[in-house]
Amino acid sequence: MSLLTADSRPQVTAEEIGRLVDAFYARVQVDPVIGPIFNREVQDWPGHLELLKQFWASAVLGIPGFKGNPLETHLNLRLEPEHFERWLALFAETAKDVLGVTHAERFVHKSQRIAETFQRVIAAKRAGLGLIPA
Repeated sequence: MSLLTADSRPQVTAEEIGRLVDAFYARVQVDPVIGPIFNREVQDWPGHLELLKQFWASAVLGIPGFKGNPLETHLNLRLEPEHFERWLALFAETAKDVLGVTHAERFVHKSQRIAETFQRVIAAKRAGLGLIPA
């Protein structure tokens, strides 16, 4: 059951976030573009999925408990624009399939902002600027 936000829109629940994360990363693992990167880096899929559920609950619902630095983790990978494009497209598709358009919009918008930040910082690092946001 969804909660209402301050503007009376239904709020996504932690359970829905769990379903989204599980469905999305099941698709990621078999994706020909980004699957090999994730499968190489993730040694403990159940643990990683739990961490990602905490991340999205924190990012979208403000639920405390997420511990980690996703930006730093992604800086250590050799990610190119096409990896971000594929991740975003697959995420948007999965969010709409799992959550419906209304709830998906919030996640898609947030994922786009995160991807923009990551790409900006990765480009700065490659250019030798060493810019890491505080």
